[in-house]
Amino acid sequence: GCCIPLLLPSLVSSPPPPPPHSMLLPTGCLLLSVLLFHPALAKVCNDRTKHGQDNSWFARDGENLPIMVLMPMNESALMSSISQGIEPAVQLAIQHIRESRKYSFSLITKIYDTECDNAKGLRAFFDAICYGPKHLMIFGGVCPSVTSIIAESLEGWNLVQLSFAATTPVLADKKKYPNFFRTVPSDNAVNPAVVKFLTYYNWSRVGTLTQDVQRFSEVRNDLTNELEKADIQIADTESFSNDPCVNVKKLKDNDVRIIIGQFDENLASKVFCCAYNLNMFGSKYQWIIPGWYQGNWWEQANSTNCTTKKLLTAMEGYISVDFEPLSARQIKGISGRTPKEYEREYSRELQQKGVEASKFHGFAYDGIWVIAKTFTRVMELLRRKQQQNTYHNFTVDDREVGKLVLDVMNETNFFGVTGQVMFRNGERMGTIKFNQFQEGQEVKVGEYNAIADVLDLINNSIRFQGVEPPKDRTFVRLQRRHINVPLYSILSTITILGMLMAGAFLFFNIKNRNHRLIKMSSPYMNNLIILGGMLSYASIFLFGLDGGFVSDKEFETLCTVTGVCFGLIQASHLLFPLQIIKDQKLLIIVGGMLLIDLCILICWQIVDPLKRTVEEYSLEADPQGRDIAIRPFLEHCENTHMTIWLGIVYAYKGLLMLFGCFLAWETRNVSIPALNDSKYIGMSVYNVGIMCIIGAAVSFLTRDQPNVQFCIVALVIIFCSTITLCLVFVPKFITMRTNPDAATQNRRLKFTQNQKKEDSKTSTSVTSVNQANTSRLDGLQTDNHRLRMRITELDKELEEVTMQLQDTPEKTPYIKQNHYPDANNILSIRNFTDGKDGEKSILKNHLEQKPQAQWGSMDPSRINRGPLEDINSPEHIQRRLSLQLPILHHAYLPSIGGVDASCTSPNGSPGSSPRHRHMPPSYRVMVSGL
Repeated sequence: GCCIPLLLPSLVSSPPPPPPHSMLLPTGCLLLSVLLFHPALAKVCNDRTKHGQDNSWFARDGENLPIMVLMPMNESALMSSISQGIEPAVQLAIQHIRESRKYSFSLITKIYDTECDNAKGLRAFFDAICYGPKHLMIFGGVCPSVTSIIAESLEGWNLVQLSFAATTPVLADKKKYPNFFRTVPSDNAVNPAVVKFLTYYNWSRVGTLTQDVQRFSEVRNDLTNELEKADIQIADTESFSNDPCVNVKKLKDNDVRIIIGQFDENLASKVFCCAYNLNMFGSKYQWIIPGWYQGNWWEQANSTNCTTKKLLTAMEGYISVDFEPLSARQIKGISGRTPKEYEREYSRELQQKGVEASKFHGFAYDGIWVIAKTFTRVMELLRRKQQQNTYHNFTVDDREVGKLVLDVMNETNFFGVTGQVMFRNGERMGTIKFNQFQEGQEVKVGEYNAIADVLDLINNSIRFQGVEPPKDRTFVRLQRRHINVPLYSILSTITILGMLMAGAFLFFNIKNRNHRLIKMSSPYMNNLIILGGMLSYASIFLFGLDGGFVSDKEFETLCTVTGVCFGLIQASHLLFPLQIIKDQKLLIIVGGMLLIDLCILICWQIVDPLKRTVEEYSLEADPQGRDIAIRPFLEHCENTHMTIWLGIVYAYKGLLMLFGCFLAWETRNVSIPALNDSKYIGMSVYNVGIMCIIGAAVSFLTRDQPNVQFCIVALVIIFCSTITLCLVFVPKFITMRTNPDAATQNRRLKFTQNQKKEDSKTSTSVTSVNQANTSRLDGLQTDNHRLRMRITELDKELEEVTMQLQDTPEKTPYIKQNHYPDANNILSIRNFTDGKDGEKSILKNHLEQKPQAQWGSMDPSRINRGPLEDINSPEHIQRRLSLQLPILHHAYLPSIGGVDASCTSPNGSPGSSPRHRHMPPSYRVMVSGL
């Protein structure tokens, strides 16, 4: 684009030095670049343009000052429509300057057609320099590429360029373009306005979507700097070339709600089509896009599959940002006209010439006024210098004029039709407007004054899709998944009932600790089992506490306490299988178990202590429909190697449970029920093992559901503790109520079994009696009472007989000699006294016998016989046997562990018989000897 062969011969008189071998440019392009950046070599061109002119132009009034105007005029050229609408505004400004009569010169504009082509633009520029008048300034510059090339060489030509339509951010580089000014704000000028708008609505998180073109990339880079200065987070930056849907989806995935777009209208339709398909519109999203699109651009540039209705739905509510073409403040400016008055005149000019309006016409109009004011100020300065040098021939060169123009331009400050005209480093500090797309059209909702850095929004003009402005992000509300208070209360109530039950068992165990049945089952270990059960119950209160009830620091402490309770709970369930061992050994075993537990817990807490950890879950929609997201979180007591520690504890406790099962199996044949708890041990181990496995598995699966997890864990603890305590104490309680002498009976039965095989059948009969119904028991108690009364009478008779025997010692040898077989027969009767039935039959036979005479009277035959014949007569022997046989039965059997027939019931205690309480020991010895 730099090579213009036709232009070069007319610009130079001799060829320049040959280029280096490393350069690949043609000779013509090299010479053109030399002319651009080394204007001294174009001396011939400058000499041609200076004929008939001198440097005293500033000293004369009414001088015509030429201005070079560069813009595309050919209708086939790109952006030519802008130029056609500019020319009426330029001529109108020159006319107004002339009519004001405040200026001593006339501005002459000469338009050079650049055709928006770099080569043609450069040729037009050199034609103006070489063949046109000596221009003091350059006005124009529409196409960014042509303008940037020419503006880069202005410093060498000592010229200043003022553009009214070049908005490219590239030209804002003052190091590269020091002599370039523009009355139109650059594309970067909207960035401070956008930042101000974001700050107004407290949006601190945005995303950008940029078309992959240099113009938009420059704006995005500058916007990034502005956002960083304002401490606004850029959540995502996306660029696209043709299809923006992928990038739009990424914005949605990153939860970007406020989207700042930089793309032309051709791709804008694709962007909003993607937004419609992804549901990125409405009350949750806010789009901010450029505002320089043509009217109804969505219809003209719609190349998508979305219908116009869909596009309008997605576009509803977007904010467009662009410079203000005409000021909204109806104040008379430098021309003596308000913006509205100027607009009316401009419209008449357009109608006369039959051209379309240009959005840059106001900036062109103010630009001519800038040039006029600049020339006026420069002429004043030069005339002042000339007056100061009256004694010398005052001359001024192009360099000095160019510097003066540059300095005066930076001091420009007046109110024009586009607002306050002021430059800062060559950039226009203008007014930025904000429009909102409402119901198919753009409506102005506010403006930003760059000079005052003030955002002014029209009251109630912005209409958001929701009841409030969109949020800049999905506000995440952390919600603790805690245990419901009603559930905690119900389980706590059940736990308290269980503790009361355990307390009742403890009271029962302590109260009856000296009873043979309780004493034989290790009451101290029973107390430990009860305390362990109560500790298990108490742990439910700790497991149900979370951050909703206690602070974070207290929760850390609860983690440690819960870990200790965990170990002790596991130990408490293992005491039951060990209670079949003697107390001394049992204390040693339990102490060793607790020592191992203590070592494990101490190592656990020192090496890898339990700490409060927070587990967050995926976002959930707000159940109330608000524009927030719920992020549930749970608090756990965990450590780094939780699995390893739990594995150690479970393995150790599992081995202990297996050991308990082994002990239960080895003691399954113990005949004393107070000691033989193998059945209950098996049930307890099965209960604890199965429930622990189920509870651990379900607790792990319901980790994210604290209510379900707590309910299952609590029920497992309650069930295991309750069943274990009931298996230990309920059988003892029932036995104590129904058969208080069960331990003694079973011990006697065991002794009898070792002597005779038939005694096992008797033991079975005794057991069957224990299971008799209540009516039969009542009948036996009545018979027993009647028999007791009879026994009391027989005891008295036995005492009288004993006294008689003691009064006749000389007869004793005779009795021993002649009646020893009878005594053996009496002793042999004990074979019939082992059962209740035998006992009743003997007593019945004895009662049915009718004595020959009463003890209180004397038989007539006895009077006539001697003492010895009386005593040893068969009649007396039979009487003595009938009297002594029941007494032998009741006196002899208790001494060898037999059943006492004087008991009130089959379950009665031998100590409860009145006879046994008052009978002297000598009687038993005497009868046994007999």
